[in-house]
Amino acid sequence: MKYQPTIGLEIHAELATETKMFCDCTNDPTEKHPNIHVCPICLGHPGTLPVPKKKAIEAVITVGLALGGTISGYSKFDRKNYFYPDLPKGYQISQYDLPLVTGGTLCGVRITRIHLEEDVGKLQHGQKNSTLVDYNRAGVPLMELVTEPDIRSAAQAAHFARELQLLLRYLKVSDADMEKGHMRIEPNVSLNMQTKVELKNINSFKAVEAGIEYEIVRQTAVYEAGDTIRQETRGWDEQKKQTVHQRYKEHAQDYRYFPEPDIPPFETEPFDITSMQSAIPELPDQKRARLASEYSLTTGQVEALIVEPELANYFEAAVSELREKIPAAPLQETFNYLTTDLKGMLSRQDEAITDTKINPEHFAHLMAYLAQGVVMSRQAKDLLAKMYETGEDPENLMQSGDFEIISDETKISAVLDDVLASNPQVVQDYKNGKTAALQFLVGRAMGALKGKGNPKIIHSILLKKISHG
Repeated sequence: MKYQPTIGLEIHAELATETKMFCDCTNDPTEKHPNIHVCPICLGHPGTLPVPKKKAIEAVITVGLALGGTISGYSKFDRKNYFYPDLPKGYQISQYDLPLVTGGTLCGVRITRIHLEEDVGKLQHGQKNSTLVDYNRAGVPLMELVTEPDIRSAAQAAHFARELQLLLRYLKVSDADMEKGHMRIEPNVSLNMQTKVELKNINSFKAVEAGIEYEIVRQTAVYEAGDTIRQETRGWDEQKKQTVHQRYKEHAQDYRYFPEPDIPPFETEPFDITSMQSAIPELPDQKRARLASEYSLTTGQVEALIVEPELANYFEAAVSELREKIPAAPLQETFNYLTTDLKGMLSRQDEAITDTKINPEHFAHLMAYLAQGVVMSRQAKDLLAKMYETGEDPENLMQSGDFEIISDETKISAVLDDVLASNPQVVQDYKNGKTAALQFLVGRAMGALKGKGNPKIIHSILLKKISHG
């Protein structure tokens, strides 16, 4: 390949702390009313003093530990000076030369640094060229992770970003919801390590991949035409599916970084790093290997669980209960009913697995009934729907009689006698090789039994009666 893409990522993630970074205002990204969670500190009023929040610093250290980075023993905050309407102080409190974390890796990509800063407000562009500013987000703790330029393709960049999102969610330090702006990705793209172009504030994995691919093609065309690339910031135009010029790139000196005079430098030794390391939960890659090994799931099934940590936890809790009842119970139906049927109900109500009234134990009881043949597929789905509505154990619902399964061979045999007598031509069609005719007869029997007949027993008795008829 004549031009080798060289890609580095800068990723910002809002931290899920109760309060903002330097004040006691509520950190609530769901707030719809503008300028509710603001105070003189986050609005930058003269004479106010910012006080860093310990939880935000601990969150960044935790991410660094999970990535195998080095935690700085000594760190400080700096002022990054620039003027923009969403920046109320005229500068941003960030970190420059002494970040909290250096080094580490993820997906084979080296991490340069992870530092902590405050987020800015939101601009709302309205009609008649008006622009309003909402400062609810201003001062929210923001983690910035910067990679080395180790990435060689758009697909690899998107994969890295997805894995980081998972990691942040497993560590419970950020919701990392790109649609809500909790996580923003800024790829730096160059060819053959020449001049880089930064793509700013991309808010979807699809756009990350599309933006990088477009930029590789654009830069290749520029070089092949004998022109040069200028260092600039470009945005992604979703409608036109292309990157667009925003401004020529600033350099570090343009921001006039200097130590934040209102916040003294600090040592990280008072933080209990050892305890924080031991508290790191099972991470996505570790969980992938264990789920595949312990439950014999396919790669696709593992991924379906991994992307939703709470769904994976629910699955494991249900399987644990199921195995107590039936040690050798097949788990495929449990996976299918969870990820298709139950999750489908949740999706229709825009709910998460943590919102369901069905606890894992009750779900396992239903799967046990299914495995034991106490209920068949149709009844299991009806039971699940009722459980979703009421939260009741399927055992209690079964006692109501609405979900009983008829397996009595004498009763089924009598019903089949009537079905065969009423449909002699269908019986003859089956004998003549029309296999679909058999399913018609099973359906008639199920209808007579009001859908409560055991289809396996119906099928077995029906074949015997036709062969002896």
